[in-house]
Amino acid sequence: MARSRFPALLATAFGVAILAAGCSAPTPAPVAPGGPATAAPTAPAATAATAATAASGLTSKELNLYSWSEYVPQEVLDRFHDEYGVQVNYDTYSSNEELLAKLKAGGSNYDVIVPSDYLVTLMAQQGMLQPLDKAKLTNLGNLDPALMNPTFDPGNQYTLPYQWGTTGIAVNTEQVTEPVTTFADLWRPDLKDRLVVLDDQREMLGIALVQLGFDRNSTDPAELEQARDRLIALKPNIRLYDSDSPKTQLLAGEVDVGVVYNGEAALASRENPAIQYVLPPDGCGVWYDNLAMPQDPPHPDAALAFIDFLLRPENSALITRDFPYSNPNLAGLAYVKENLPEVYAAYEASAATNPPADVVAQCQPVTDVGDALPLWGEMWTQVKGSD
Repeated sequence: MARSRFPALLATAFGVAILAAGCSAPTPAPVAPGGPATAAPTAPAATAATAATAASGLTSKELNLYSWSEYVPQEVLDRFHDEYGVQVNYDTYSSNEELLAKLKAGGSNYDVIVPSDYLVTLMAQQGMLQPLDKAKLTNLGNLDPALMNPTFDPGNQYTLPYQWGTTGIAVNTEQVTEPVTTFADLWRPDLKDRLVVLDDQREMLGIALVQLGFDRNSTDPAELEQARDRLIALKPNIRLYDSDSPKTQLLAGEVDVGVVYNGEAALASRENPAIQYVLPPDGCGVWYDNLAMPQDPPHPDAALAFIDFLLRPENSALITRDFPYSNPNLAGLAYVKENLPEVYAAYEASAATNPPADVVAQCQPVTDVGDALPLWGEMWTQVKGSD
């Protein structure tokens, strides 16, 4: 079984490492157009969906999944349908705030969601999450014990880890000759109109707060206003905001530098090895995305079956193959090592997916800001709406 990547747990939200400035991802195997070239690990499939549903004991015929874009492989959804006879309806969102707004508006009937750490705290406080029936989850032992019992969900009452990651800088080193090693470098005049940044208020305002010497999760109005002004000063360098697929603009050559999540950088580097990932010490964040059920889901039996299904090693391996963020499933990583050695080698060597433990203390996790959340939203709106 793969080693734990978190020997010093709970130094922060989990105590995850931030990579030192200047580290960059190596060159993994190239990806063929249309998807990864590596063959998928095999898994059993039922010959008839109706027979599968009966055999599983599920009464539900469908499952409503609400998750981030480019996060759950279609092959995993197909496998679940083949085995359980349950059709997965997959809707996507671009931010935790979008997820929260959708659920608060009551315009959804979702069974499984994938909220990040700080949102779990908020949703649990507001009674928006269904406690997990762990007696019906047979694959909990596959998860890294160091990632269980997080501070934002003690005892994993509502959530289980799905993927975790960092937020750093992707740089096309063929186009940017002067090294980019810190977030402060993004304000350089030579990068005018050359940036894509995340459409994520917690990440971007958090970076600006740290730049100014404040806490990443500040609730002080004066500090947040300064962070807003700092980001407005960056606008001449920003070509676009994109949380769904910022790698697309990097690969197309429309921009040369991006503030991105680690998995986006890993995928971009697969196609263009000149795109390297840097995790600077001046503002780096770490985040944890989690499998959860909203309160009173319409298909609770299918939801629990799907969560357990995602925790199987062969399905976790597909997630790492297609969307290489950092994987909390030790059994899944062991499966990747045994069955997809090229994928595993790239994962282990990449600064994006496997940051070293000796830089754990440098990161600040995103945490719940309580009543200050609307103020954060207001500051972000002002940043994006400024001239």
